[in-house]
Amino acid sequence: MGIDFQAVEKALLTGKWDNQLTDTSDAPVVKIAQNVVNGDFSDLRTAPCRDLFAVAGSSKDILDRPLATWFKFSEASSGTSTAEDELLRLTCAVACLHAFLQVNWTGPDLDIKPLDVLAPGPELSQVVDEDLLHQKAVAELAYGGEPAYHLAKFPIYLQLARLLLDIPFQHLQSAPWWRLRTWRIHEQVMDEPVAVPEEIMTSVRPLLDSFAAEPDIAGRLLLEQGLLEHYVGHDKSAADYFVRAARATQLEYELTGALGKRTKFQQNDVTQLILLAESRARGDGSDANLEPDGAAEEKGDSTVGAAGSPAPNPAIPETLPLNDDTLLEQTAFTSSSTAGSQGSRLSHIDPASQPPLHPLDQCILLALCLNVKNVSPAHGLTAEQMAPYVARVISHPRNWSVHTMALLLRSRLEANRTRTVERSTLQLQALVDQMPTADSTLAERLLYIHSIILPSKWEMEKELAMRFLSIGVVKSALEIFERLEMWEEVVKCWQSMERSDKAIAIVRDLLEGRKAEADTVITRGKALSDKRKQVLDAAREAKLWCLLGDLEPEHALEHYTRAWEVSKESSGRAMRSLGGYYFARGNYPDAITCLRRAVAINPLLSRSWFVLGCACVRQEDWEGARDAFFRCVTIDDEDGESWNNLASVYLRMGEVGKKVAVDDEDDEAGNAAQEAQGEDSEKRIPFSNKLLAFRALKQGLKYSYDNWRMWVNYMIVAMDVGELSEACRALTRVVEERAAKDGAACVDEDVLDKLVDAVTRGSGEAGTDGTEANSEAVDSSNATMTTGLARRVTDLFERTILPRVSSPRIFRARARLLMAQGRYEDALNAYLDAYRAGPAGTMERGETDVQKWREAVGEVEEIVDVLRNYGSRVDGFNWKLQARSIVRTFMGRTKDFEDEPEWARLTTLQEEIRKED
Repeated sequence: MGIDFQAVEKALLTGKWDNQLTDTSDAPVVKIAQNVVNGDFSDLRTAPCRDLFAVAGSSKDILDRPLATWFKFSEASSGTSTAEDELLRLTCAVACLHAFLQVNWTGPDLDIKPLDVLAPGPELSQVVDEDLLHQKAVAELAYGGEPAYHLAKFPIYLQLARLLLDIPFQHLQSAPWWRLRTWRIHEQVMDEPVAVPEEIMTSVRPLLDSFAAEPDIAGRLLLEQGLLEHYVGHDKSAADYFVRAARATQLEYELTGALGKRTKFQQNDVTQLILLAESRARGDGSDANLEPDGAAEEKGDSTVGAAGSPAPNPAIPETLPLNDDTLLEQTAFTSSSTAGSQGSRLSHIDPASQPPLHPLDQCILLALCLNVKNVSPAHGLTAEQMAPYVARVISHPRNWSVHTMALLLRSRLEANRTRTVERSTLQLQALVDQMPTADSTLAERLLYIHSIILPSKWEMEKELAMRFLSIGVVKSALEIFERLEMWEEVVKCWQSMERSDKAIAIVRDLLEGRKAEADTVITRGKALSDKRKQVLDAAREAKLWCLLGDLEPEHALEHYTRAWEVSKESSGRAMRSLGGYYFARGNYPDAITCLRRAVAINPLLSRSWFVLGCACVRQEDWEGARDAFFRCVTIDDEDGESWNNLASVYLRMGEVGKKVAVDDEDDEAGNAAQEAQGEDSEKRIPFSNKLLAFRALKQGLKYSYDNWRMWVNYMIVAMDVGELSEACRALTRVVEERAAKDGAACVDEDVLDKLVDAVTRGSGEAGTDGTEANSEAVDSSNATMTTGLARRVTDLFERTILPRVSSPRIFRARARLLMAQGRYEDALNAYLDAYRAGPAGTMERGETDVQKWREAVGEVEEIVDVLRNYGSRVDGFNWKLQARSIVRTFMGRTKDFEDEPEWARLTTLQEEIRKED
C-alpha cells in the first residue's frame, strides 16, 4: 500500500506515532519517521538520510562557500522531487532540529556526531572537522546583526534543518509549520530577538483551515504562533493567539476567588485567588492518561513531590518543598466553598480538588501566565495574578518539559520574596542539574517542547547566575558566566566589584587571541582545540569591540568604528553604540545616520527608535521624529515616554524653527505641550494634530499614571481640543502629585478659570472679581449650566484643591462657581476667603511697600462691591457691618500710608458705607 503522507506529517507534528502507518506501508522513509517521532535519530548516519547530506564536490575551495552549496539536496528546488523525497527531506530536517534541541535544551547527551551525518569525500575528510563545521554554522546562524551563541553544541544541526526547510515543498503541507518552529529556536540562539520575516507567519495560516477538524492540532499551531510573537515582543498579538488557542482546544478557565488558608497559623478562611480550569474530554484514549493517582487526587491542588507526599512519576522533574515555618506548601482551599462567578460553567469544580488538565492545555495556561507578565507592570500584584496559573499546572504534572517550565516560572515568581527566595534558587539549580539525566525518555521531553518557551541550557545557567548575583553570590555567578563565555556579564560582574581594569584585560585578551591570563579566565573548565579558540566569527568579534568601547570611553569612537568594520557593516550593536556616542556629544546628524542604520538591521529594539526620535527632534526633523516615536509605541505600546514625545512632535508638525523639549533619557516627559500655548503657535498647529496629540497623551498616561509632567501636557492639550472633562481630570492628578511639594503653584489657575467659565457660561471678560458685570450673568447662567462638567469641577474644588492648597484666585474661581449654582452664602464666604488670603488680608502694621498697598486698596474696593451686590441675597447676613469692619481694619493697619493719594479712596468708601447704613 501507499504512504499516508498526511498521517505521517501529523505524527511528526504531534510527536505521537500511529502504529497503523507501519502496518500499511513498508517504505524506508516511514520507518525513519517512526524512529524520529520516538526520539531515535540514528537513521541520520545511514542511507538514505546520509546520502541526502553527501557533500557535493571535493575541492578544498568549498570550505569558503556557504553550507547551502555543500549538499546535493539544494538541487531539489527545481521542483522535480516526489512526495516521498520531500517526506525524507522533512523527516531529516525534523531529526536535525530535534537533535539540536536534545543536546541544547532537553538532554540527555546526544551520541550522534555531525561527522557521522555528513559524508565528505576522501579529500575533504582531511580538512573538514567538527571545529570547522561549528564555526561555519555559528557564523551563518547570525542574523539581523545579532550573533548566535558561540558555545551552543552542534549548531550545524540547526543550520541543516534550516537549509532543508528553506527548499520549496510542493507535496507536503506541514513544511511551513516546521519553518515556524525552526525560526523560534533560531531566535532563542541569538543574543537579541530579531524581526520575523512576514512569510513565516503568513505561510502557516492555510494550515488552520486544514486542521479545523483537529482541535488539538489547531490549538497547538495557534499557541506556537503566539509564542513566537511573544518572544519578539508583540504582546497584543501573542495574547490574541493564546486566547484563540484556548478556544480551539475548548479549554475552560476562569481566574476567580475561593476561601482558603495560606499560612499554618491562619484560623479563618479568607478569599484567595485561584484559577479554575477544565480540559475537554478528548475521547481518543488520552483521557485515561489524565486520571490522577489516589495521592494526587486526594491532595488536589497540592504540589506533587512536596514533603510528605508519595513519590511522583519518575519521569517528572523534582519539585522542591518550601519547608517554611509559616507558609503552607500551597494554598489550602476549603472544599465546600463555591468558586466561580454566578452562572459560570466552572462553578461545579471543587477548588480543593480540581480535575487534571491535558498537557496541551497546561501549555496554554503557562502561555497565558507569560502574557499576564507582559501586559502588567512589574510589581507584587502581577506576581500574585501569575501564581494561580503556575499552581494549576504544577498541581498535576503530566509531562517532563511542561512541568519543568512550570517550575521555572514558579522559581521566577518566588525570587523576590524573602520566605521563598531560597527555594527559588535551589529549584533553579535542580532544573539545571536535571538536564543531562535520563530519568525520562527523549520522546517524552520533546513531545511539547514547541508549545512552551523553555530556555536553552546556557540561558538556564545564565538565569541561575543572575539569581546568584541578586542574592550577592558574585563569585559563583562569575564562574558560571566565565564557563559560558558570556563576556558581557563577566564584565558587569567585575565592574560591580569595581575592577574595571580586570574587565578590560579580559576583553583585550579575547580580541588579541591570548589563551590564558594570570587567573586562567579564558581556559577555565574548557577542553577546546586551539584552532577554534583562535577564530572568532565576525559578529562575535564586533560585539567584543563594542564591549571594549563601553569600558574605555576615551577610545569609544575608535572601538565602535572598528566593530562596524570587522562585522562588514552588519553589526547592529556597533551602530547603536555609535549612535548613542554621537547623541551624548550633541552630534545629532551623525547620530541620526548611525541609528537609522541600526534600526534597519534590527528594528525590534525600541530604545534605538527612541534615541533616534530624540535626535530628530533636536534637528527639528518632525517627520522623522514622528516616525521614530510611532515605531517605539508600535513595539511597546506601554512606553509612556514615547507616547508623550509623539504628542509633542504632533504639536510641532509644520512649525519651522521652533524647538520642542523632549526627554533624552528615562527621567520625565518634556513640557513641549506648554510651549505650544502661545497664540501664534495655536494658529499654526492644525486642529487634527492637536487631536492626535491628545489621543497620544491619553494612551501614554495609561502607563505613566504618576508622571505629572505628562498630566500637565494632557491638561493643556485637552483644553485646546475642547475635552474639558479630561482637562479637569488632568488638573486633579497634577494637584494630587505636586501639592505637597509646590503648594498653590501646582494649580494652573488659567485652566481653572476657563473650566469655571465653561461651567457658568460666563464671558471671559467677567474676570474673577464678581463685580456687577458678572452679577448680571448669574441668573441666566444658572439655567444653562453644564451639569456633568459642573459636578467634576465642584469635586475638583471640594475634594482635591481646597483640602490641599489655596490662593486668592482659587477662592475667587470657586466663588464664581458657587454663584452660578445659586449658593450665595457659600459664594460670599469664598470671596471673603479670597480677600483674607490676598495682599489686603495679610498686610500687617509697619508695611512699607507702597505698590503692594495700592494693590491691596483695589482688593478692599472689590470685596466691598461684592458684599454690596450679593449681600442682600443672603438672609440674615449684615453685609454693611462686614464691609465697614473690613475697611476700618484695613485703614487701621495701614495708617502709615495716609499721605498717599489712594487714601482718599478708602475714606470715600467708608463714607459711602456709612450713608447706606
